[in-house]
Order: sequence, then structure tokens, then C-alpha cells
Amino acid sequence: MENIYSTDWDGTQDHPGYEWHRIRLGRRLDGEMLGASIYVLGPGQRSFPYHLHHANEEMLIVLEGSVHVRTPDGEQEAGKGDAILFRRGPSGAHQVINRSEQDARILMMSTMVEPEIAEYPDSGNIGVFADNGRADGPAVLTKYIDGSAEVDYFKGG
Repeated sequence: MENIYSTDWDGTQDHPGYEWHRIRLGRRLDGEMLGASIYVLGPGQRSFPYHLHHANEEMLIVLEGSVHVRTPDGEQEAGKGDAILFRRGPSGAHQVINRSEQDARILMMSTMVEPEIAEYPDSGNIGVFADNGRADGPAVLTKYIDGSAEVDYFKGG
């Protein structure tokens, strides 16, 4: 059992504009196919750059405070109790932004299909991830690459 209002963080991100605390709830509960993280975003902070997933769906539930959610349809405000689903592919692109004056606590849940490819439309970058998804396992592959970099299919082969 874990408490979603704990302040026993598993990680902290301190990149300017993307500062948050996180509880890796799915890993703590020994999840295999379902991931879940609690994030606390301070005022003016974002969860991650605007992105989309090719392998996994995600769902956002606002637990405390309010956030703005950027999607291909624009931004909308989401408050305590609101839930939004982000499908795989371009229609599920999203970013969570705290435009309020108070901390916001959100729950992000996702399927845990791997390998995963994420795209970042604002930068053109691509993320490639392969990991066993377990707290006790090593990361197999995590790469962020410039999406405009292309090579010949047969290069080096």
C-alpha cells in the first residue's frame, strides 16, 4: 500500500521551467503493465516538454490544484478531480503546465508497452526507450536524438 499524498519522493527534476517532485507509484506497488506517477508541480512549472507516445496511452487525473493541459486542440484548464486521456500517436500529444499560484498534484498513469518511441513536436526530437520498467532492473536503452538526422538504411551494414 502507498499513500498518494506522501512527500517521500522517488525523484526530483530541477531543470528550470520543469521542476517537480515525483512518487513512482506503479513501481512502488510492483506494477508490471501499468505505470503511475504522482507529480507535484510548483507555480509556473511544466511536467515535460510537449510530447506524444507511439506505444503507450497515458491518463492524467488532477488530485490537487489546477493545471493547464496543452493538446493539439489548444490549452484547457483542468482542476481537482478532472481526468484526461492521451491516446497513442499525434492526437495524444500533451503537456501539463501549472499556471496557478499554488502547487498542483497530479497522477499520470500509463500502459507500460516497450520499446517506446516519443516525439517532441516543438523541438523535432525523438526519444527511444527500452527498459524492463522495474525499479530493480537496469535501463537497457534511453536515447534522445535529433529527429531531422537521417542516415541511409544500409549505412555501416
